[in-house]
Parts: sequence; C-alpha cells; structure tokens
Amino acid sequence: MADERNTEAHMDSAALYQEEMFTDRRVGALRRLTPVLPSGERDAARAILFLGQAEIMTNMGPVPISFEIEADTLAGAVDGFGAAATQAIERTVQQIQDMRRQQASQLVVPGAGSIPNLAGGGGGMGRGGGKIQFP
Repeated sequence: MADERNTEAHMDSAALYQEEMFTDRRVGALRRLTPVLPSGERDAARAILFLGQAEIMTNMGPVPISFEIEADTLAGAVDGFGAAATQAIERTVQQIQDMRRQQASQLVVPGAGSIPNLAGGGGGMGRGGGKIQFP
C-alpha cells in the first residue's frame, strides 16, 4: 500500500471563482472568472480573469482552443479577444506541426538478423557482420 492515493476530490476554498459566459454566437466565447470567498462574496484581493474560447478546423475536425486575455473589464476582454485568439491559434498550429514532424521522424528499426547485412560485402545474409567466412 505504498502507492495509496486519495481518490476523494476536494475543492480549494481559497481558489473559488464565479464563472460567467459571454458569446457573440459567431466567433467565440468569453468566460469571466470572478474570485469569490467561500461565503460567495467577491474576493477583492484577487484579480478577475478573462478566458477566451474558439475553435479551429483541421483535417481531423474541430480543435477547441482556450486562452487567457489580459484585461481588466469585459469591454477590454472583447477588444483583446482577436489578438489573444490569433496568438493561441498560432501556438496550437505550431504544436500540431511539431507533433506531425515527430511522428514522421520516428524510425522503425527491425530486429537483429531480420535483414541481410548490406554494409560489409561478403554476401551478408545477416550473419558474420560483413566478414568473409569460409565453410
């Protein structure tokens, strides 16, 4: 039982947020996360967060993108949505390209003796490591 883990979920009462959703039903959505105390009152010691959400279409289907928007007000978040979305999309496209490149560069190495030794002359046939051998 050395690897016993707590499977019960606990919420952090010091990190509570009230969430509100705003959308133009066209480009994306904004989430305003207002920090609150366990009593439900606004926690003025923490800043309000704005998160944007959008989707990009790929050949594998839609990919959801979520990103933080640096703003103090809802109007500021609306104004900053486009620039933040563009950065998040560029980051996501770069990550997808990197993943494709990694997949394409993976080499399949066959097991020993499964192909003839082509580098050493002497007939090879997978034995002898390219050295000339007499029967």
